[in-house]
Amino acid sequence: MPSSTAGVRACLIAALWILAVPAGAIAEPPASATVETTADSSEVAVLDTSLGQLVIEFVPGAPKTAANFKRLVAEGFYDGLPFYRVVAGHVIQAGDGGENDQPTVPGEFGALPHEVGAVGLARGDDPDSGSTEFYICVAPRPHLDGRYATFGRIVEGLDVLERIAGVEVDEKWVADGKVAFHEPRVPVLIESARLESREPVAE
Repeated sequence: MPSSTAGVRACLIAALWILAVPAGAIAEPPASATVETTADSSEVAVLDTSLGQLVIEFVPGAPKTAANFKRLVAEGFYDGLPFYRVVAGHVIQAGDGGENDQPTVPGEFGALPHEVGAVGLARGDDPDSGSTEFYICVAPRPHLDGRYATFGRIVEGLDVLERIAGVEVDEKWVADGKVAFHEPRVPVLIESARLESREPVAE
């Protein structure tokens, strides 16, 4: 995280609490969840991190969430921010802890299953509270299906994702031990993020 202040941590906890479901507590996804995996455009987000490059392809089903993320990338919002939370077997997460004046987006759930490489928007208990915090699954997390707005997937850099997920962390449990808040000992930075036009990856 950018800093270790109590205020930032409180905001992050609020944004992560549902993502805190224990690894063993995996439930079946809701029957109403739709699954759509075809890319919705040729535009991708390229994240140059301190451990390598991640390329995110956008998928349909969460258009407002994707548009919000694209806007933040285009404005340079993520440049220099770290993946402040790295939980092996779960997710890596980046953002600024919610201490900003960025708008929130309505919840758009069920677009893409939480498979390895799925990219989603973190939120608090309000389903419409997602804003800048995004996560990437490093393992299948089906108990999150239909509960978060997944708007993209990693199509290049799965080895980088694995590398980030394997960094040494200081293991921290907050919210009465309900939230794994594992912070990399050496910051993993998003050095720059940009949008590029590319051909969608064929299924």
